[in-house]
Amino acid sequence: MRIIVVGLNHRTAPVEVRERLSFTRDRIEPAYEALHGGPVRECVILSTCNRTEIYAVVEKYHAGLEAVKSFLSSFHGVERAAFEDHLYVLSGSEAVTHLGRVACGLDAMILGETQILGQVKDAYMAAVDCGAVGKVLHNLFEHSLRVGKRAHSETGISQNAVSVSYAAVELARKVFSSLQGRKAMIIGAGEMSELTAQHLVQAGVGEVIVANRTWERASELAARFDGRAVPFSEIVDWLSRVDIVISSTGAPHVIIKYDAMREALRARRFRPIFLIDIAVPRDIDPEVQSLDGVYLYDIDDLKSVVAANLRERQREAEKVEEIIREETGVFEAWLNSLEVVPIIRSLRQKAEDIRKREVQRAFNKLPDLTERERKVIEAMTSLIVNKLLNDPLLKIKEFANGSQGRLYIETVSELFNLGEREDESDVAKVEGGG
Repeated sequence: MRIIVVGLNHRTAPVEVRERLSFTRDRIEPAYEALHGGPVRECVILSTCNRTEIYAVVEKYHAGLEAVKSFLSSFHGVERAAFEDHLYVLSGSEAVTHLGRVACGLDAMILGETQILGQVKDAYMAAVDCGAVGKVLHNLFEHSLRVGKRAHSETGISQNAVSVSYAAVELARKVFSSLQGRKAMIIGAGEMSELTAQHLVQAGVGEVIVANRTWERASELAARFDGRAVPFSEIVDWLSRVDIVISSTGAPHVIIKYDAMREALRARRFRPIFLIDIAVPRDIDPEVQSLDGVYLYDIDDLKSVVAANLRERQREAEKVEEIIREETGVFEAWLNSLEVVPIIRSLRQKAEDIRKREVQRAFNKLPDLTERERKVIEAMTSLIVNKLLNDPLLKIKEFANGSQGRLYIETVSELFNLGEREDESDVAKVEGGG
């Protein structure tokens, strides 16, 4: 029994490959019907915009790996040659550690992001609903969710903004303390503006005003956030009525000039106003920074904030790795305890079968033994077997919970020929990282 993960992500595959192997919500149930069964005893499919990963419990490594790869190819109608070079394959403790890193946001495009933890939970619950999760993956995913929660509560891995749009909102918080009830004007309706508006609404901004050269696009973005679209020509008029301005138009010239900002400040009785200029070239005259009550930041300011915050998250990531190592050890001890039971049972059974066979052979050569003598021989041989096995079995249990537990289990199995098991060296040749 082995845990494997087969997947690709933003580091190993371009988006045109990732999108061909992604799983939509409406196809997840037939996907489990096609994957679960045969060599794949348990499975969970984790599919996001940045990754597609299949976590599986397999009886035989090679057969299980082949089943997963064939499933990806047949289910999506994609030739294996189109994606196989982008795959990473991990097993055992590496697979357990990988899922922990995913749940904590260490393997994310944005270090320490919290969204992935919810996605891991949703993927796990979907697999449970489809009947694809058994004892091993149930414990593995509960373990990973616990690791993710510990990482975010015990370290600062998810603190400090590391995206430009979110950094803008964090700076606005510092200016106003609270964004509850504040009015924000978004100038331009591109992707960066949309992301910033989303973060502002989540932070509690009361109203979003959208101005864009294209009225349809302004109306569309404003509707998305229950906001209000205004004509591009009225931007200056709205400066006196909003608290936050995010500008990202791509215009070749300044659209908010010094004189207009000075007049707006008088109209608002010099109440503070927070301006974020994400545009290149800049939309806001940098001289407005000299006006009392104006807090102006441009894209370079935001990038420097993001870089400093990212360095802080990277320092926190070391603490997260320690949590993952600790929790992985706990999970592996549990998993090894599952594996050691059948090994002990097999060893006892093999010893007992040999004892019975040899005792019977001796009885056949000594037909005149009394019933009492036979019972004495039976008891004596049973005692010898039990005494011989006692120390080795205690050691097997002890070693199984160590860092090399799997190696000891495999060694005992090979030494006593307790069953056909795959060569670990062959497994290692197939596994890759990413």
